[in-house]
Amino acid sequence: MRPSEKDYAPDYKDYIEQIKGDDIVNILEEQLNTTTKFFNSIPEEKGNYSYADGKWSIKEVLGHLIDSERIFAFRALCIARGEKQSLPGFEQDDYAKEGGFNKRTLKNLLEELNFVREANLSLFKSFSENEFNKRGVASENEVTVRAILFIIAGHGMHHFKVLKEKYGV
Repeated sequence: MRPSEKDYAPDYKDYIEQIKGDDIVNILEEQLNTTTKFFNSIPEEKGNYSYADGKWSIKEVLGHLIDSERIFAFRALCIARGEKQSLPGFEQDDYAKEGGFNKRTLKNLLEELNFVREANLSLFKSFSENEFNKRGVASENEVTVRAILFIIAGHGMHHFKVLKEKYGV
């Protein structure tokens, strides 16, 4: 089952529309394999490359994916468990700047992303249909747990597209 447009903020529509299919947990599992192959194909010496001044390096994009997945999964957990408080947003540029990602290797960052995704998949597989349908507030917008999982997958696809088109990887 796919989220409806009332299940997420309009800013996430493009991410969700990129996802083909309904079995989001399976899609996230498959994405783990394609993500690993994709980043393994990038030479380590290209990791600090950015296509323009002020743009993230490839390592910073990968670090952003790690941070974002953690934050989105935290939101999904909170909402699935019935959290009533509004969950905060985050400033992605500040996180990327403070992450120190360019000091790490692509391999190390990819390992971390894989660990994060595997842990999240374990959590997501535990959710009941009722939990997938729960609604909460994050970044001042209503969202369902199911929509958050679609956002995670679509967010990753968005950045792979940017890396291919603008970074030439």
